[in-house]
Amino acid sequence: MPSLEATFRHREILEELHRDGRVEVGRLATRFGVSCVTIRTDLDYLEQQGLLRRIRGGAVPAESKRFELEETRQVHAREKESIGNYAAGLVRDGETILLDVGSTTTELARALSPSLKNVVVITSALNIALLLESHPGITVIVTGGTLRPLQHSLVNPYGTLLLREINADKAFLGCNGVHPEKGFTNTNLQEAEIKRAMIEAAREIIMLADHSKIMQVAAARIGPLEAADLLITDRKAKKEVQTAER
Repeated sequence: MPSLEATFRHREILEELHRDGRVEVGRLATRFGVSCVTIRTDLDYLEQQGLLRRIRGGAVPAESKRFELEETRQVHAREKESIGNYAAGLVRDGETILLDVGSTTTELARALSPSLKNVVVITSALNIALLLESHPGITVIVTGGTLRPLQHSLVNPYGTLLLREINADKAFLGCNGVHPEKGFTNTNLQEAEIKRAMIEAAREIIMLADHSKIMQVAAARIGPLEAADLLITDRKAKKEVQTAER
């Protein structure tokens, strides 16, 4: 049973994790005036309780239902909205685009100009399809496949059949990690397969990733950095890279 002091730290750690989407061992040790070993013990305990997931140097939200799309949308919400707004401005009349599942691509869909005409959006995200259903200038096509609950995404089996028949102008994809050596990575293996198929189906690949994804590596490989023509992130990304280089 954790001591009262440890229980206080656990509560504060979880609050910071919910607010920022990530916690770091060194920063927590300084904040609480304890050793890094103590913080690692705290994080290990919270992981055992299913409340977070340990990563190198810290922790991120656990891969559980409470942290699926409906809640991850709230993590770094301002940055995701900014990224989505910028990316939406790259969509032109008459284009066929692929829209990946995710909170940032959802912001892109939300920001698409109402004046767009003759745009075809092919998406693996049911929430995005419903969001764009009433847009007068957009035809929505869903990729088909098997529904992944709570994330609103369509995955294999049968998730890539339509994508094999598509030649899109642009693909807008999300990811959980951007790393110079490991490339673009994702936490969910099934969704990574769909992302790879979208890369093959589009002429121009645009990755969307807020600063918390920079220098991170997730389990499933999407592709090398060279697979993308453009990476859209936020102003804090420079700080993340500088910190990682120290």
